[in-house]
Amino acid sequence: MAKDKYDVIVEAVHYKPGGEVEWVRAYERRGATYSDHLLIQRNDLIERLKSGKKILAGKRVLLNASTFEVTYPLRVITKSGVDILISGEKQAEQDCLEGVPVI
Repeated sequence: MAKDKYDVIVEAVHYKPGGEVEWVRAYERRGATYSDHLLIQRNDLIERLKSGKKILAGKRVLLNASTFEVTYPLRVITKSGVDILISGEKQAEQDCLEGVPVI
């Protein structure tokens, strides 16, 4: 059975005081494996989602380098001209990454 391929796995999120995502800690696919963790700013994350990248919330399995437990896909929706980052099936008025630990 083929393993699903994801472009980015988001492991943690940092919100601004107003509730907007400031940055996420993530792993990015690099060929057959994933990078070390890196910080992705909100605007870059939105650009990646809009360009069709598959980005999911999840966490790395301890001692299994490129193995992740994934939960929800991230999406960007636009309400009143404002981009909102969400995960899962939740509909929100501000950024809400369900299942992603907050840093």
